[in-house]
Amino acid sequence: MAGQLKEVRNRIKSIQSTQQITKAMKMISATKLRKAQEAIQQMRPYSRKLQQVLSNIVSNSDSDLSSSLSTPRPVVEKVLLIVITSDRSSCGAYNSNLIKLAKATMRDKYPAQTAKGNTTIWSIGKKGYEHFLKNNYKVNGEFRDIFQNLRFETVQICAQAAVKTFENREFDAVEIVYSEFKNAATQNFVVEPFLPIPKAKKKPGTNSSDFIFEPSKEIILTELMPKILNTQLFKAVLDANASEHGARMTAMDKATENANEILKSLRISYNRARQASITTELTEIVSGAAALQN
Repeated sequence: MAGQLKEVRNRIKSIQSTQQITKAMKMISATKLRKAQEAIQQMRPYSRKLQQVLSNIVSNSDSDLSSSLSTPRPVVEKVLLIVITSDRSSCGAYNSNLIKLAKATMRDKYPAQTAKGNTTIWSIGKKGYEHFLKNNYKVNGEFRDIFQNLRFETVQICAQAAVKTFENREFDAVEIVYSEFKNAATQNFVVEPFLPIPKAKKKPGTNSSDFIFEPSKEIILTELMPKILNTQLFKAVLDANASEHGARMTAMDKATENANEILKSLRISYNRARQASITTELTEIVSGAAALQN
């Protein structure tokens, strides 16, 4: 009985130590989430408006003025997926959902290219890179450490590299797989086209916008496209950063709650064993006293 009590006490201490760790990780993630949330909330309206302007310009431009970055290839033979995961674990199903979405995109949208081995993955974040490398996918980890130095300049290098490979016809389509931040408990996992630049969808019954260009349309397209593409990828990375911290905070909160439930069950078991031990000792004492009287 004493051995059973000691075992339960050790389990209670172990779970209490784990609970302290999960509480600390939740507080750290909450602090990081506030900063990441402010960054993406400030960036998102600017990025969306730039993409909307660029899509409208591309949609209304003449075919001879269209840039190589906005011209769809007649045949898509090689595809690049930029998959943005996290560097660390303990964030629930965040990374696994992103990896599943990337695999589903390759399987459903680009089955022929994937079967031929013409689908390449650029992984931002170590978890995605480790998974795809382990499972023998065609993966490039050159940009996997971006989150260790999350600045616009570091993301810009990745965006410029993707643009260069598209212009050199190394890839015919580039898409971004990431999680769009909604709130601390909700992330929207999306696949967003990066190259060629998608044209704006016109609603039925609406007239096309008539822009006055100063300087010329050619100069604006040449200058604007690379800058907006850099901003688009940076916005996706900021979204993923905020989503990661939100997912980790939620996961650690659930882990803390689960630890409380386990502690409650263990304390009940400990009290029952202790009461049984006390009852046994009292029975032995009473039996001994009765034996002495007789």
